[in-house]
Amino acid sequence: MFDTAMDLCDSSAPEDSRTLTVCRRVELPRSRCNGGEKPPYKNPHHTQKAFEVMNILRKQNLLCDIILVADGIEIPAHKMILASCSSYFYAMFTGFTESKAERITLQGIDGQALQLLIDYVYSAEVEVTEDNVQVLLPAANLLQLTDVRDACCDFLQTQLHPSNCLGIRAFADLHGCMELLSYAESYTEQHFVEVVESEEFLALSPTHVCKLIASDRLAVPSEEKVFEATMSWVNYDLENRQEYLAQLIEQVRLPLLPQEYLVQRVEEEPLLKSNHLCKDFLIEAMKYHLLKGEQKLMYKTPRTKPRTPVGRPKILVVVGGQAPKAIRSVECYDFKEERWYPVSELPTRRCRAGVSVLNGCVYAVGGFNGSLRVRTVDVYDPLRDQWAQAPSMEARRSTLGVSVLNNMIFAVGGFDGSIGLNSAECYDLRTGEWRMVAPMSTRRSSVGVGVLNGLLYAVGGYDGASRQCLSSVECYNPETDTWSLVAEMSARRSGAGVGVLDGLLYAVGGHDGPLVRKSVECFSPETNCWVPVADMMMCRRNAGVIAMDGLLYVVGGDDGSSNLASVEFYNPKLDSWSMLPAFMTIGRSYAGVAIIDKPM
Repeated sequence: MFDTAMDLCDSSAPEDSRTLTVCRRVELPRSRCNGGEKPPYKNPHHTQKAFEVMNILRKQNLLCDIILVADGIEIPAHKMILASCSSYFYAMFTGFTESKAERITLQGIDGQALQLLIDYVYSAEVEVTEDNVQVLLPAANLLQLTDVRDACCDFLQTQLHPSNCLGIRAFADLHGCMELLSYAESYTEQHFVEVVESEEFLALSPTHVCKLIASDRLAVPSEEKVFEATMSWVNYDLENRQEYLAQLIEQVRLPLLPQEYLVQRVEEEPLLKSNHLCKDFLIEAMKYHLLKGEQKLMYKTPRTKPRTPVGRPKILVVVGGQAPKAIRSVECYDFKEERWYPVSELPTRRCRAGVSVLNGCVYAVGGFNGSLRVRTVDVYDPLRDQWAQAPSMEARRSTLGVSVLNNMIFAVGGFDGSIGLNSAECYDLRTGEWRMVAPMSTRRSSVGVGVLNGLLYAVGGYDGASRQCLSSVECYNPETDTWSLVAEMSARRSGAGVGVLDGLLYAVGGHDGPLVRKSVECFSPETNCWVPVADMMMCRRNAGVIAMDGLLYVVGGDDGSSNLASVEFYNPKLDSWSMLPAFMTIGRSYAGVAIIDKPM
């Protein structure tokens, strides 16, 4: 085995032998690689095992040289270990009088939190919970255990909700957690509509309310919500808050409010009438509404600047549909992750419904449940992933058109089970009631609708009286409660998808009797003309259509023989269509579609 024979110790010599036996050193062979050098042995578990033993010793109060006291709780520890893990303890035990102390009382720190943090120093583990995070974070901050502080911030970030985000923001500000502070502020701006309904909002200081409503990044469906929230905050403690009214109203973008709302709501507000500064802001808004076209573009003040919320990730929601019968299934497409995933199902089966978004919630209006045309309305809250029931329409409607105009949901036309409808009604969220509006000139089932420049357009459809698919289009003016005809499409389209993109109204696919179309045309209100654009990749009728980020998405539908699971989108700059990389889990026609913020 060895290159050289060795003389070993003579183990056979008698015990009382006075002969000195010399052991010669064994010469080992040189390694034939690495030049004879071998890396030093290293035990990867050594440090962990050592800390485990030291923790056992600490719990038995063995070899400890310091006792920390907080809130009457005594915690033995080792100065060397504490100093090696915390800059706070390092400074204490190397440069201050405490370095020689055997017992130290720590002021301003929770005893239970200190116990958790000392356990963490020895074990590298700490469980952050709802019950301990509010004492653990400031304690970790004080002791300069930044990794635990960051873990607390990450936990609080996952707990953000409209009901607590203002409190978490204040907590982050108090303890200098700047990343959490920034995240909480963005969350508050993005969920402003829900946040202003909370007790935390009503308890805000005047400075914080002013800063919040002044933000360009508020995600609000209209400036009405900002005005209403401001007045709610003032009225909550009117005696002490009335003095801040002008300061707050200055941040509300009154010129961006609808003229009708300015006259009927804002001008009639008694608190504004009695405040001359507020009256000046109201006059500015009225003057702005009197300006025309380019004059408005030239007139710029901080209150005429539209809010531009920071883009949150968006998802495409597809509600119910026919596959081949009415279904409850709801699925979403994540544009960033390029995947579909299910969310809470509808309470009942529903197809041929109208779907729209109001105040961040998805409304499924009317439709067919597999046996009956219904007038019921279900509303989906994406933050809670829950469906609830909203007030029902006055009429039963399936294959109707639904859209939002002036912060109200309009339901147009449809089929009630016996006849096509020319009636229309709208839902006012403030009153919680549906009311009828002026009827259209024509019965329209399988009608598509879209809102453009403050007008509601009803496109094509089927007139059961004449048994014809329609090419006619009419628009509704909410200020006069009247419908008027505009230019007809170049083709008859029933079951066409309708979307609005870059100031144009698009009519997509549809059918004329047995002929299912892949053609698409768009309408300009300025020219009152329809012009063709590139055909879709597939023939589609009864598809959902929605616009986002300069693209027009067409979801599902059927080609006359089978339901489709594909989604294609139109790029107007290229005048071309492309297919989404992922298909829905099932083919759907007569499904409702919407774009919403991805829940955080």
